[in-house]
Amino acid sequence: MTERLIIVTVDPGYVDTITAMAEQVDALDCQIYPVGDDASRRSVHLLVDAEKRQTILDRIQSALGGSENWRITMLPVEATIPLREKEPKEAEAGAAAASIASREELYNDVARNAKLDRNFIVFVVLSTIVAAIGLVEDNIAVVIGAMVIAPLLGPNLAFGLGVALGDRTLMGRAILTNAAGVMLTVGICAVIGVIWPVDLGSKELMARTEVGFDGMALALASGAAAALSLTTGLSSALVGVMVAVALLPPAAVVGLMLGAGNWTLALGAALLLAVNVVCVNLSTQIAFVLRGVHPRTWLEKKSARHALWINAVIWMILLAMLAALLILRSPKVS
Repeated sequence: MTERLIIVTVDPGYVDTITAMAEQVDALDCQIYPVGDDASRRSVHLLVDAEKRQTILDRIQSALGGSENWRITMLPVEATIPLREKEPKEAEAGAAAASIASREELYNDVARNAKLDRNFIVFVVLSTIVAAIGLVEDNIAVVIGAMVIAPLLGPNLAFGLGVALGDRTLMGRAILTNAAGVMLTVGICAVIGVIWPVDLGSKELMARTEVGFDGMALALASGAAAALSLTTGLSSALVGVMVAVALLPPAAVVGLMLGAGNWTLALGAALLLAVNVVCVNLSTQIAFVLRGVHPRTWLEKKSARHALWINAVIWMILLAMLAALLILRSPKVS
């Protein structure tokens, strides 16, 4: 279904304003209920087409900006009876617009992936152990399993969304979580590399000690695909993106090689990790902006544009530096 149920809990003085907005956006239904026994609170239930949810959400939030005693809850609608008949063009346009998640839905999905909590640390530890075993034993199935478990893609997507929305708090949280995850992975694998002999004959291991422009292109495409999968609500596609980008295995190889004392190969794996991180962040920022993900107010939009340009320039400079380093490291043809 493409409908959404928006529940607005407000003071009675705002009810007429919200119902007028519902008429302006042609809401499918509008019902008003008291909130329990509290006569000073009302709950306005709006049934709207999904393509109109961002419009009505922005208008309601602007109208309620001067009040502190309100809450908006949005729920997906599985079915409505009787069924509504739509014209083919209307249905096609609605489906296309509904495929773009609202700003609030995206934030809710992404922000929790940027939390540095116990669950994140446990997942990093488990995925790191799995990745290390798969890399040392040259078992591609185990390595892929670690990629699927690995939560390192979440903070990178959260940073891209934070840039698009100009949310410095989310950006800072994402950087901290991502850095903590990478350092934990490198640290654990460095210990494993000390106590477990590293077999340089492992193809899975050695494949992540060097990077070319094909790897850079893959990381750019995968980061964009991750952002698009979020905006369209196709979260299952993230599994495939995780496998393609593979942020965890290069970090694991850095630690294994450091533990084994092989600084040259550790540097190559670190370069691969840096390329993936830079490409994922750059492409996700571009994808979010192209999908129309932006703040609500003019002032916030101005701040977001400023943050976007600064970050885009920084990431492109880093990307250019990494590309130059790849050229310098590439074997010379005699």
